[in-house]
Amino acid sequence: MRRVNEALREVLSAHITADLKDPRIGFVTVTAVETAPDLSHARVYVSVLGSEEERADSLIGLTSSRGHLQASIAAEVRMKRTPTLEFLHDEAIDRGFRISELLEEAAGEDGEHSASMPNPSGDGPEK
Repeated sequence: MRRVNEALREVLSAHITADLKDPRIGFVTVTAVETAPDLSHARVYVSVLGSEEERADSLIGLTSSRGHLQASIAAEVRMKRTPTLEFLHDEAIDRGFRISELLEEAAGEDGEHSASMPNPSGDGPEK
């Protein structure tokens, strides 16, 4: 299933960037594909650069282009059945950015606290 998911991700990435001319679809990156074991459907996780409104518009545009993308998969990947595609926003990237921001804030606060803390040995500044 991993190879199937990776093959679908590659085909979808190529066709979304090269073939789709829908103005609603912004800068989209296919981050992962999860295909059902019976190949009946596949969840396509995408990351969209922009605001919440632009993300929603991109997902609507991708959903409306689903038939074209499924035909591209059928033409390029030999499979018993071509899965029905479902496009979802990948929240993992947003969570990663948020965690990075929190870590940077915490590191900045630690730097402020350690600069104001006295030397535990009591014999002047550390070298």
